Amino acid sequence: MNKWYDSSETGDNIVISSRIRLARNVKKYPFSCRLSEEQAYNLIDDVKNSIKNSRTVFGDSFDFINLNEKSEIEKHSLLENHSVSPELINKNKPSAVLIKDDETVSIMINEEDHIRIQTVFPGYNIKKAWELADKIDNLVEESIEYAFDEDYGYLTSCITNVGTGIRASFMIHIPLIEMFGQVENLGQAISKFGMTLRGIYGEGSEPLGSIYQISNQVTLGKSECEIIDALKNVTNQIIEQENELRQNLMKNHRIDLEDKIFRSYGVLSNCRKINSKEAMQLLSDLRLGIITGILETNGDVNIYKIMMDIQPGNLIKNMSKNVSADERDIQRAKYIRKCLENNI
Repeated sequence: MNKWYDSSETGDNIVISSRIRLARNVKKYPFSCRLSEEQAYNLIDDVKNSIKNSRTVFGDSFDFINLNEKSEIEKHSLLENHSVSPELINKNKPSAVLIKDDETVSIMINEEDHIRIQTVFPGYNIKKAWELADKIDNLVEESIEYAFDEDYGYLTSCITNVGTGIRASFMIHIPLIEMFGQVENLGQAISKFGMTLRGIYGEGSEPLGSIYQISNQVTLGKSECEIIDALKNVTNQIIEQENELRQNLMKNHRIDLEDKIFRSYGVLSNCRKINSKEAMQLLSDLRLGIITGILETNGDVNIYKIMMDIQPGNLIKNMSKNVSADERDIQRAKYIRKCLENNI
């Protein structure tokens, strides 16, 4: 089964992926911060059964993962693939996740809220992400009663999630907005429209390789469709801004852009040792080079997939052994060279 990040849509343009996340709590349990260990385990069983025991085709397509039984490397690999949040893997209480076979859906249990339903699609496919999230949400609710108030909507641990409980987001690659030092101004501008700009793994994380997440900040007082439409409108303006900078650079400073991109290609195709931060920035240059047509490929290279594979957790997982940071840097360089060979 191909994963969502194997799709060519992750490399076509500015929007890498579309995501919907729904925050839900189960009425019969106290919020996560007050859950006893026994209640936490019971909650996990309730949510697991709502999916695995369902009469739909969905049940058989999900894997159940008890995070308390996983190593730190395995948990970080799940984070690097965007299947779980930083909050979930750092929980002290019992926690788990159900992940669909193509990784378009993950249902996190005992995160900040009891349930976090997340759907991810490659490229600009926020409508598909919402439709699938809504379907999974309805499936869970067939056997679980949510904490809901007629006036306020879904009740959540954090007040900013009360209401629809929805976080809609795009993962965007904006190297030129970053290059020209406009990220801070962009963040301030979109906040006026109820949007926020975060790092590659969401709240509290840093951007890597000029990759950011843009999402809504508040869920109360607007419908899911209104929130998604607002996100699309703001993101379309960001896409326009990035494209204008790209066109200007291609027209007036093409040789400088080509030099930057080919230098990055030269390092990546020949280096024998590289850390993840430097590799992400140089791969960002390659992605820009491919999109602008400065670099030609045979169609078999997926830069975003490479970006995910070279993260520490995924790298160690694929090597099937824990190694030192120095050895990881050597293996990362080797993997990148192999991916680029005969493809660019």
